[in-house]
Amino acid sequence: MADQFDLVVVGGGPGGYVAAIRASQLKMKVALVERENLGGICLNWGCIPTKALLRASEINHLLHTLDAYGFAADNIRFDFQKVVKRSRAVANQLSSGVKGLMKKNKVTVYDGTAKLAGPGKLSVTKDGKPVAELAAKNIILATGARARVLPGMEPDGKLIWSYREALVPDAMPKSLIVIGSGAIGSEFASFYLNMGAQVTLIEVMDRILPVEDAEISAFVQKSFAKQKMNVLTSAKIGKVTKNGDSVTVSVEAGGKVQEITADRLISAVGIVGNVEDLGLEGTKVKVERTHIVIDEMGRTGEPGLYAIGDVAGPPWLAHKASHEAIICVESIAGLDPHPMEALNIPGCTYCRPQVASVGLTEAKAKEAGHEVRVGRFPFIGNGKAIALGEPEGLVKTVFDAKTGELLGAHMVGPEVTEMIQGYTIARTLETTEAELMHTVFPHPTVSETMHEAVLDAFGRVIHI
Repeated sequence: MADQFDLVVVGGGPGGYVAAIRASQLKMKVALVERENLGGICLNWGCIPTKALLRASEINHLLHTLDAYGFAADNIRFDFQKVVKRSRAVANQLSSGVKGLMKKNKVTVYDGTAKLAGPGKLSVTKDGKPVAELAAKNIILATGARARVLPGMEPDGKLIWSYREALVPDAMPKSLIVIGSGAIGSEFASFYLNMGAQVTLIEVMDRILPVEDAEISAFVQKSFAKQKMNVLTSAKIGKVTKNGDSVTVSVEAGGKVQEITADRLISAVGIVGNVEDLGLEGTKVKVERTHIVIDEMGRTGEPGLYAIGDVAGPPWLAHKASHEAIICVESIAGLDPHPMEALNIPGCTYCRPQVASVGLTEAKAKEAGHEVRVGRFPFIGNGKAIALGEPEGLVKTVFDAKTGELLGAHMVGPEVTEMIQGYTIARTLETTEAELMHTVFPHPTVSETMHEAVLDAFGRVIHI
């Protein structure tokens, strides 16, 4: 006899567990199926543990620049295994927190792998053994995604790493090759560089962080080079050779072919959706490029079957998955939620310097036919940034010249990932330059750069 629910969620990541909580708030009887750890990749192997590692690398960098603040310290060193252990402890704490939230919200959690077993039905197994049969009028697939694997660069747990191996290495490598300069690749490259490794970052596109505004990408690349990171763009990757305790990559870049050898290699070349073994065969669900096709409310082509988060396509961000979960569940409950506006989803990269953005880049705005006004303000013109000893940064705003609409905002510098929400709120409220210019920003704060970048777009900048 199947266990009956109003909603069953498959996957306990930031999309799945948020969907379960919101459904419970709306008085639904909810079950959630998770095959590994509650919190999904984000809490266990992604967003959270990487930020714990990056915090350690920031501290290491600060300890080696104490003289600028009038301090001195001798024999600076770190215990790499303690750094990794702290990262895992942070992840475990948050995963346990999600378990508590499930209990608090009366969500029934099944430990196992779920597979569709007919309309409104799921079978749950663990290690090939049956766990439960579930039935529900509504099913949400929130199965996430995994690292894309390229031939010749399959992670082996020793020389070639995916993000998982990079989070829990046995020892600190002296040298490292990172292939792929998106958020994941740039964050790992920055972490290991600031912990003392020699790092080569390789990107097949013509610039690193290719989804960001070109001006911001150029700023980060220049900063990485200043930090002694070897960055290769427009690169063609050839043979990858394992050499016992090192790995060699043949790379063509800048008109020449070179072989680069390092202790380890991280492959960060994108992700693919977890659409296999879900029982989608025989349903009306469409899968394109490893992702489930959905409408603005998360509905698939199969009645009663929904998908959210990474398995449903880009942007592959935890906060997108969580918000998508709310929209999907509220739609199921008969409410009238606003559809997701993709351009209002902020993106953050936590390398040094940090990068954050929302909306259109300058190039995309022009491609869309907008006549634009662009404002810029450097951190070197901000008193708080100078006082902090963090004057490296830039804020860039893109406005529609005719309407004053904020089309996009792009930031690079310390803690810009905390500041981007101001521009995100502005876009959500459809704020124009008039409201932004009349907003009073506190002094002294780094956020004043955001105000000045707006003023600059309209010829009213004060401090440069």
